[in-house]
This record gives sequence, C-alpha cells and structure tokens, in this order.
Amino acid sequence: MTAIKHALQRDIFTPNDERLLSIVNVCKAGKKKRNCFLCATVTTERPVQVNVVKVKKSDKGDFYKRQTAWALRDLAVVDAKDAVKESPEFDLHFDKVYKWVASSTVEKNTFISCIWKLNQRYLRKKIDFINVSSQLLEELPKVAEESVPSGENQSVAGGDEEAVDEYQELNAREEQDIEIMMEGCEYAIANAEAFAEKLSRELQVLDGANIQSIMASEKQVNILMKLLDEALKEVDQIELKLSSYEEMLQSVKEQMDQISESNHLIHLSNTNNVKLLSEIEFLVNHMDLAKGHIKALQEGDLTSSRGIEACTNAADALLQCMNVALRPGHDMLHAVKQQQQRFSDLREQFARRLASHLNSVFVQQGHDQSSTLAQHSAELTLPNHHPFHRDLLRYAKLMEWLKNTDYGKYEGLTKNYMDYLSRLYEREIKDFFEVAKIKMTGTTREGKKFGLHGSSGKLTGSTSSLNKLSVQSSGNRRSQSSSLLDMGNMSASDLDVADRTKFDKIFEQVLSELEPLCLAEQDFISKFFKLQQHQSTSGTTMNEVEEMDGVALSRSHTSGVAQTVSSEKDMIRQMMTKIFRCIEPELNNLIALGDKIDSFNSLYMLVKMSHHVWTAQNVDPASFLSTTLGNVLVTVKRNFDKCISNQMKQMDEVKISKKSKVGILPFVAEFEEFAALAESIFKNAERRGDLDKAYIKLIRAVFDSVEKVANESQKTPRDVVMMENFHHIFATLSRLKISCLEAEKKEAKQKYTDHLQSYVIYSLGQPLEKLNHFFEGVEARVAQGIREEEVSYQLAFNKQELRKVIKEYPGKEVKKGLDNLYKKVDKHLCEEENLLQVVWHSMQDEFIRQYKHFEGLIARCYPGSGITMEFTIQDILDYCSSIAQSH
Repeated sequence: MTAIKHALQRDIFTPNDERLLSIVNVCKAGKKKRNCFLCATVTTERPVQVNVVKVKKSDKGDFYKRQTAWALRDLAVVDAKDAVKESPEFDLHFDKVYKWVASSTVEKNTFISCIWKLNQRYLRKKIDFINVSSQLLEELPKVAEESVPSGENQSVAGGDEEAVDEYQELNAREEQDIEIMMEGCEYAIANAEAFAEKLSRELQVLDGANIQSIMASEKQVNILMKLLDEALKEVDQIELKLSSYEEMLQSVKEQMDQISESNHLIHLSNTNNVKLLSEIEFLVNHMDLAKGHIKALQEGDLTSSRGIEACTNAADALLQCMNVALRPGHDMLHAVKQQQQRFSDLREQFARRLASHLNSVFVQQGHDQSSTLAQHSAELTLPNHHPFHRDLLRYAKLMEWLKNTDYGKYEGLTKNYMDYLSRLYEREIKDFFEVAKIKMTGTTREGKKFGLHGSSGKLTGSTSSLNKLSVQSSGNRRSQSSSLLDMGNMSASDLDVADRTKFDKIFEQVLSELEPLCLAEQDFISKFFKLQQHQSTSGTTMNEVEEMDGVALSRSHTSGVAQTVSSEKDMIRQMMTKIFRCIEPELNNLIALGDKIDSFNSLYMLVKMSHHVWTAQNVDPASFLSTTLGNVLVTVKRNFDKCISNQMKQMDEVKISKKSKVGILPFVAEFEEFAALAESIFKNAERRGDLDKAYIKLIRAVFDSVEKVANESQKTPRDVVMMENFHHIFATLSRLKISCLEAEKKEAKQKYTDHLQSYVIYSLGQPLEKLNHFFEGVEARVAQGIREEEVSYQLAFNKQELRKVIKEYPGKEVKKGLDNLYKKVDKHLCEEENLLQVVWHSMQDEFIRQYKHFEGLIARCYPGSGITMEFTIQDILDYCSSIAQSH
C-alpha cells in the first residue's frame, strides 16, 4: 500500500501541487468488484483546499488516472454503518449518497480518521460523523488545542504528521546543497560511514574554534566595563548640577504662574465687559420704542391719511419690538419684563382704539349708503361702494397688524363688518330686484294679472303672492284645437317679440349689475382683511356647485395663536355668503316670476345664466359668485326641463274635434315656434347641448303624438293626418337646419312620402272600382297558373265581360269620377299646408300608371281582340287639368 501511495503522489498529485494524506482501496457496494482508490489530499498553496479524489487504474495499462474529485466542504455526512461491529462498508454524502466497501476495516477507519482531522483543522462547517466508534474520534480535544507553526512545509496534525514522516520530498535548495557536499567527498556514495565520520570531525573542529573565539573576547569585555564605570561617575556629577538648576528655575516658574493668572483674570474681565456692553446695546436698539411712535399709538388721528400712516408705522415698530428674538436669560431681567409689559399695554390700547374706530366707520357707511338708495329706486342699477372701499383700504395695513397681534379683535371686526354690510346689501339688493320685477311685469300686457303696475314704481303684490299665481292661456290658437301651453303657462303666441326681448335685457341687466358688485366686494375683503385668494387648479362644472346653508366663522385660540377652521380662501367665500345671503333667494324669485310670465323665458335665462357662470368660473371656480350663480343655474335648468316636460305632457293630452278635419296639429305648429325661438336664443351659446337634448325629446314626442292623433282621427283619414303634419315637420327642420335632428328630418320626409303614396293609392281605387276588380281577377287567374293568352277563355273574364266593364267607364264618367275625387281630397286636406296640388299631381301620375297597367294586361291576355279603353292618357291629362283649373 505504501508503494501505491508513493506512486500516486508522484504521478497524479505532485503535478497538481497536492499532497496525498490518506488512501483507501474500495469498490462500489452491490456491484461487480471493480476496485478503485479514494484519496484525501490537500493543496500545497494557500489557501489550502481539501479534496476527496477517486483514482482508478486505466484499462489500457498499469498506470492510474484521476477520475472524480469532490471538495471536502461539499461533504455533509460520513456514515460508518456500525459503531460497534466492524464493517468495511461506509457512505459518503456529497450531492448524492455514495456507498463504498473498503478492502479492510483498518483502511476504512484510517481514512475516516483522516477525514475527521481535516474537517477539524480546515473547515468551518462541521461534517456529521454517524455510526463511528467513539475511540476513533477520542483525539478531538487534543487536535483542537494543538498550535501548529505556519510555514511553507507545514504539515497537518495527527495523522498528517505520520504521513509526512513516511515521505518528505526535498526542495530544490536542499538538493543543491547535498550535491555540492557529495562532490567534495566522492566516496560518500560508496562508503556512507566514512562520509559521516568526516562530517563529525569537521563539526568538532568548528566547535573548538567557537570556544577559542569566546575566550579571546574576555579581555576586551573587562576594558569595556571600566569605561562604563567612568561614564557612570560623570553622569552622577551632571545630575547634581541639573538638580541645582532645577531649584533655581522652580522659583522663576512660580513667579511666571502668578503673572499668567493675573493676565488671565484681566482678559476675562475685559471679555465680560465687552459681552455685557453688547447685550445692553442689543436690548436698547431692539426694545426701545421712539416717543413719536408711542404718541401715535396713544393719540394718533385715525381719520386723516397722515395720521393713519403715522399709526401704521408706529404699529409696525411696536410689533418689531415685541417680536424681537431675545437671547437666553433676557426674559429674566426686570427691565426687559417692564418693557414687554409696556409694549403689551400699548398694543392692547391701540388695538381697542382701532377696533372702535373701524366699527364706527362701518356703522357710518350703512347710514351714508342708505341715503343714496332713493336715487336708485327707479333705476335698475346698484349703488357703487367704491368710495367706501377706497376709504377703508387705507386701514388695510393696520388690519394686517391687528390680525397678527390681536386675532380676537380682528375676528370681532370681521363679524361686525359682515353684520352691518349684510343688512345694507340686503336692503339694496331687495330694492334692486323689486325694480327689476316691476320692469318685467309692467312692460307686458299681462302685468295686471300679477297685481303689478309699472307706473306705481312698487310691486302691489308680494313675492309670496307671485309664487301662487297661475297664468292662464289667453285663447286658442285655432278654433279646432287648444293651445299647447294652457297648463299654468301663458301661450307663447300671446307675447310678442318685443316683450321677450325686454325681459331678456332686464335679466341681463340684473346679472351684469350683480357680477361687478360681488367681484368688487370680494376683492375688497381680500385686500382689507388680508386674506389670500388662491386660483383653484381644478374647477367644477356649472352643475357641480356647493350648497352653503350658512356661515361658520368659529375660531379657537391656543397660546395666543389662532387656529383657523378653514383656509383663507374658504373664509372669503363664507364672508361673501353671509354678506350676500339674499342674492340667491332673490334670483330664484325673479326666475320664478319670469317663468310664470312666459315659460319660454327659461330659454333666455338658461343662456344668460350659463354665460355668466362660465365667465365667473374662468375667474375663480371656487368663488362665491361662481358658486351662487351655479346654484341658480341649476334652478334655471330645472325650469327649462319643466318647460320641455310640460310641452311633452300636453302633447299626450291633446284632444281633436270629431266633427272637423284635423289639419296641422297645434303641437306641431308650436314645436316650429319653439324651435325658431330657441335657435335665435341659443346661437353661439355655451349650453347648446341642453337644447339638443330637449330637441330630441320633443321631436320624438311630436312623432308619437302625430301617430296617436292620426290613429284616433275619424273625420280625416289617417294618411292625410300623417302626410300633412310630417310634411310640415320636414319643412320646419329643413328651414331651421338643426344639426342634431338630421336623422329625424330624414325620418319625417320618409313618413310624409310613404303616407302620400298610401293615400293616393287608396283614393284612386274608387273612380274605376269595377275595372279594378275585373283586372284583379285576371291577375289572380294568372297567379294560379293559367297562361295569359288563355284567360279570355274563362267564362267570368272573357272578351264580352271585358267590353261590358269598359263600357261602364266612358270618358264622361271618368271625368265625373275624377271631379268627385278632387272634391273629396279637397275636403280632406287643410288649406294651411297647401298640399292639394301636390296630392292631385301624384294622383294623376298614379292614374296614368294604372291605365298603362290595364292596357298591358289587355294586350297580353286578349291579343288581337282590338279592345281598348274608351279614353286615352291625353284625355286623363286634360280631365285632371280642367278639374284643377275649375276649382
């Protein structure tokens, strides 16, 4: 086994810089006995790598080759199978389990012991040894405590050292030294004992030479010792002198320490004086208020511009003094406390005086504005508040000062301003709307129905009574039908264009007066009360508006700092809502009045209100004006929808006379009126989409109602009702060119054409009734399979029967029948639509078509008979022309 080990080391592991430490002859368990060797090796270079290598004898010769290698760190478990009973079997668990049978138990134990020692020395991860005898692993503590020196040729502990003793390879230098030595003694190879004896003699010679050299150097050592003694004496003398010098310097050092301490105290005193002067200068410069400022705060004139400016400067100076950032310890000084108290008293005194003065200004404004209301009572204009705003803006900086220093008084002034101004604006706006109502009702012929008289300058009826009034229809548009708008609304035909135009101008004037008033007041509130107006980046739509039922301006104070419930932008909107709380109700009342005067006024109001809402949202989507107008717009839109719904409802309820012809239905004519009016109002309007939706609803309702009335008609044929009304609808839509009703226009034209053709065919069946029945029978026989030329052999349809039927319709009878038909058609059709000639021309064409059809049947079914009609196509044309001219 030793020879094999040396051969494997030389041939396989030395070329790979590896040392073989242990070897075991094994074969795989359960298979044919094909032996191989498992070798435990370590690399000679650092870091050391430990491997388990499988070596197999080559099939082609006697040399060995390296087959498989596993890193020892990949070994998880070593299973010896039985710790008590000796067994050559063992398992190694790498990536999978390898089962081996050793050639002997001794080799197996030696190999496992080597693996265990290598694991203890080189691996951090410990391998599990199971079913291994405890005697085999009892050297574990000793191996763990060994300290092996490092070096190039360092060997492993325990079994590693034995392996090295068995075989230690010389390095290149050792080989070179041995060769030189052996060249000097050629016989060393032949006689090793003589060579060893020579080396021993040379070693003895060298040892003697070393001893003599040591003895010769003893004299020189004695001389060196004497010199060292003399040097020590000199050092002692020098130390004595240094001691005396040190005593002299000690007194000098004490004096210098005293001087240094004195200088330090002087420097510290100067530093303290400079710091004290700096602190005093800081307090004097930052906490000293000029006498002029104090006088302005105590006695300054708050009515003149110069006095207001002086008070503003003094208030700013006081605020700077109070807000100075004191350094640590300043607040404990008695003088600082006194000055702070004095500042607080001045601030409180001036804040109280300023609040009292501004409250007086607010009250005076209410009285002054009241005196100007009489000037505007007869005019549709609102008083101008610009002079008042201009005067108050002089106090804007003082209001900002008050907001920062005494928020309680600032909040009180805010509430007082809202109370005084809300009452003032309420009087102005109510009077303004009263004038608007008088002008609306006084300019119409229906004014007296509402208890209103334009000449009196006042409304005789209250707003509540107006809301209870119902406007009745002024009369039927025709004798044979009732008005479309007889349900709580005045008929559109009873109001002329001038009245509606006047209403439109008044409503526009109302909105035009309110808009600048609200914007001016909002701008003033922002500037005077120092509230920021932020432009909103996400605007709401016209219908998505906030509903604000009241104003909440509650504030809480913590440590003198105001905590606002809402943002400043919300506060502006809340103040505006309280000041102008009457605008929305008054606008709603005015809208209700306009809707009662004429339901079509909702169209004017929808367009005007939409335009003003769009304008307000472009300025600020979240402003009070935008929100209020948006809420009112919802009401206007509801009135508009109600107007459309009422028209559709009355279409369903329309009743026709059973004794008179129908003609153009009332709701068809009124749809034409509505569409013409709406197109003139909504031209280039923002809310065109609402009108288009209403058009779709109305036209579908008109279509359905026309068919309903046509089905119920007893006096007028159904086709005539459908033809005349859909012709009127088609003409209306063609004239107005409403883009969203293109499909309905085509549908109306198709219905008109279909019912015209149906009416013509039905009517023409009567003048030549027997002839029609005869040829219908001929066509029926042909349809049953009888050849056309054989029809004449049928008893009921022979030539004699044909001549008999033809003789019953000479030219004179035909003209008489057509004349009766013309009179009947004339009775069916109405004069307004003027379709008589159109229908008569269609009947003429249809009669000629039937004539040609009859002539064709005679030629095919009665060939060579020479039978012809007793009148010609030219006769038909002459008959129709003379009948039309005679009537």
